[in-house]
Amino acid sequence: MPTEAEWEYSCRAGTTTVYSFGDSDELLDRFAVYSRLKAASCGQKLPNAFGLHDMHGNVWEWCGDWYARDAEYAGGDVTDPSGPSSGSYRVNRGGSWSYHPQNCRSALRNWRSPGNRNDYLGFRVLRSSIK
Repeated sequence: MPTEAEWEYSCRAGTTTVYSFGDSDELLDRFAVYSRLKAASCGQKLPNAFGLHDMHGNVWEWCGDWYARDAEYAGGDVTDPSGPSSGSYRVNRGGSWSYHPQNCRSALRNWRSPGNRNDYLGFRVLRSSIK
């Protein structure tokens, strides 16, 4: 699973806006599954500038980091912060099919117990680049 910082970098796709495609949610229907009755098959909406689908909405995505409030990050690295080494909750990012547009923002953070299982939770598999 990605770290929280890797997830946000991938979601933003080089932008600093609220969503990977701008600051307004007017185009969100083109990029995200939200405010619906169930999740959609992956890749049904437009990808971001990095070619990644479903970064906004569809399912909350588990991150490898333990949850901490922003000010509690260990290490203090603003570019690629690392979360605490242990905790009770893991970070979730991206929003889901059952949430409103504002919950699909690139910067929105959520957390759940690692044992939590639900149809609004999922994960993204990463592959290391070969150097």
